[in-house]
Amino acid sequence: MANATSPPRPVRVSVIGHVEWVEFARVDHVPKPGEIVHAMETWEEPAGGGGVAAVQLAKLAGACTLYTALGDDELGRRAASRLGELGVRVETTFRTERQRRCFTYIDANGERTITTIGVRLGPSAEDPLPWDELEGSDAVYFVAGDRGALVQGRRARVVAATSRILDDLATFGVPLDAVIGSGTDLGERYVPDKLHPTPGVVVLTEGEHGGSYTTADGRAGSYPAAPLPGPRSDAYGCGDSFAAGLTFALGAAYELTEALALAARCGAACLTGRGPYEGQLRVAPAPGGPVTAPASPATGS
Repeated sequence: MANATSPPRPVRVSVIGHVEWVEFARVDHVPKPGEIVHAMETWEEPAGGGGVAAVQLAKLAGACTLYTALGDDELGRRAASRLGELGVRVETTFRTERQRRCFTYIDANGERTITTIGVRLGPSAEDPLPWDELEGSDAVYFVAGDRGALVQGRRARVVAATSRILDDLATFGVPLDAVIGSGTDLGERYVPDKLHPTPGVVVLTEGEHGGSYTTADGRAGSYPAAPLPGPRSDAYGCGDSFAAGLTFALGAAYELTEALALAARCGAACLTGRGPYEGQLRVAPAPGGPVTAPASPATGS
């Protein structure tokens, strides 16, 4: 635990990942083959796993840097500008590929159905980005990029990653403090013993049923879902907001049960807003500064 006389310090967090330009359409139901449905409302935002997590981390920590790659086109530049408006410092290289896009249905139950268009763009360690700034930071959340980018992220004290890229993580062989995925989504399935070394903790979410965790030292358990702080709106970004909350909490040296509770609150809050950002959880900063971590971190996982 922190020394009682140690001054608090800011929690330094970053995301290494991809961004998608997303067009949302709220509908009564997702159309069946051959059916036409009417959209009750539409809107657009830069999102994707890297973008959503970076905005949530910026709200929790007061600042967050996103290391990414964007398309060298109008949508790529709009994405960088909009994420900046949302409080994220965007460090990017612009690729010759077009910006990846998504079309997302939000149905009457708030469930999202996503179609991706284009190649996922992630950063490389060869990109001229300020990788040195990761040295000694508290936490990094890794969503997309090459092995070199993950090695750069490993400069942080805590590194978490998404199980969506489990095959990449297995190939990279970089030690991870946490892997975060879904216990119900096949695209985020976690295969035990696939990663070497074993991650410090693996957390699998199960929506309204909470989720489960296993640690490298053999502990296992479950955690409850957090109550919704308002009416359910849509599920887009809930998992990424959860992952950001857990990454922040581990970087801030919360005990694991406390970290899971904060992450669950982030997921629940996101569910109550339109799109990924409207409902995201904000933690009030400590007097005179952002949310703080102890100078001598306790073991979180």
